[in-house]
Amino acid sequence: MSRTLILIGLGIVVVGLFWPWLSKLPLGRLPGDLLIRREHFTLYIPVTTMVVISAVLSLLIWLFHR
Repeated sequence: MSRTLILIGLGIVVVGLFWPWLSKLPLGRLPGDLLIRREHFTLYIPVTTMVVISAVLSLLIWLFHR
């Protein structure tokens, strides 16, 4: 359990260090992401972005467990 928490913490640190470059990726603005704007209301549902992130993480986990 502690090993998992340490790895998650290191992952968050790495993402934080690379955030200036990661924020320039088109994630969050992909076709299929839902954006509903009304007069005093905005709803954003990143469907396609979450599918892409899930596929990449699944591939990485599969590769590390082989």
